[in-house]
Amino acid sequence: MFLVRGRLPELKYVRRAAARSGMFCVLLVLGMLFPPNAPAQQRGALTLAEAEDLALAAEPGQQAMIAKAAALEARAVVAGQLPDPRLRVGLNNFPIESGGFRTEGMTHAAIGLQQAFPAGKTRSISVRQFDLLAAEMNENAEARSRNVLTAARSAWLDLYYWEKAHDLVSESRPIFDDLATVTRSLYSVGRKSQQDVLRAELELSRLQDRLIDIERQRSGAQAALGEWIGHDAARPVALKLPGWDQVPSLESLQDMLPEHPSLRAADAQIKARSAGVDLANERSKPGWAVDLGYSYREGLLSTGEPRSDFISLGVTVDLPFFRKKSVDSTLSAALQERSAAMSAREQSARALRSQLAAEHARWRDLTRRLSLYETRILDQAKDHAEASLLAYQSDRGDFADVMRASVDYLDTRIEHIRLQVERAQSYAVLANLGGL
Repeated sequence: MFLVRGRLPELKYVRRAAARSGMFCVLLVLGMLFPPNAPAQQRGALTLAEAEDLALAAEPGQQAMIAKAAALEARAVVAGQLPDPRLRVGLNNFPIESGGFRTEGMTHAAIGLQQAFPAGKTRSISVRQFDLLAAEMNENAEARSRNVLTAARSAWLDLYYWEKAHDLVSESRPIFDDLATVTRSLYSVGRKSQQDVLRAELELSRLQDRLIDIERQRSGAQAALGEWIGHDAARPVALKLPGWDQVPSLESLQDMLPEHPSLRAADAQIKARSAGVDLANERSKPGWAVDLGYSYREGLLSTGEPRSDFISLGVTVDLPFFRKKSVDSTLSAALQERSAAMSAREQSARALRSQLAAEHARWRDLTRRLSLYETRILDQAKDHAEASLLAYQSDRGDFADVMRASVDYLDTRIEHIRLQVERAQSYAVLANLGGL
């Protein structure tokens, strides 16, 4: 190892070389144990399942709805309680001209408690109304979760498509380079024209422009995915699609549609509005209150006996006879709100049914097109490109046909990826609507 031109090296050079060799081994071992950018390597490619988990973890929109539901549940507890009792303290019938606490027989110090009771079943109905509003908000949170999941899936699939398109165009670049090289070679021996050389170079430039546009689209897709998963969108996506190859029949999905959280939220809202109608009806009933008091007196009666203390008990009842117009207006408003909630629920149901039917038809058509591509079109496009090139090399074909066939084969493979992505996105929508 250390022999140079048949002479032994000096000892100091041998020691330096050995030291450098030992340091290299140490660095190699450290590099194996602690590779650079270890966190980035450990994270690896971003799978669709991981993107789903990241999108749903502490999603702010859903968390806000859950917090609102919790607030409504807390208000339900308050609505079920009786109003706070009132304490009354006073000095009654105290003479202001002359005398004192003992002078007049009606002078007394009073203390009392008053407890009000709302009209009818107001408290229980209010509790039911707040509970239903909380249930509506929880269902809206679940609907938000489904929508976020669908959006994150669609964004991940978009990024997957542009990644695959970039890979396909990059892989095709050497093929177009070879075509340009062959054309120049044939032109140099006089077998092809300069027009063919210029056409080949033009297609290479167009391919480079296509790569630039794809990179722009890929950056946009990363930004769209970042809305749902944050900085993890910058990671490369795992180049593997989920196996979403089967969906239930349209009839089965339609049967599951009433269980969609947005419709369950609408049902809860209708019930809450019905509770509002009951609450308006209860306003026609009187509220009442109980007042219990104790009065202390000093002094003596004319007979010399001490004056007796007083105990008071009173009941107060509302007289709602003069608020009939107000009660009627409140009831009418509550009835209109319930009617509006029912109409909104029907509108949502129709929209979901229409979307479900259209998306199911789209998924079915995309599946048919994918089958056609995988059984015929991909092979036909490849055979056409190869046949055009062979014909051109043997002077039996035109260079324009070669370029068209090559570009068409590239477009066909990209279109195949696009169909796969669109069908997966269609499945994501169907999963949202049908609860798959």
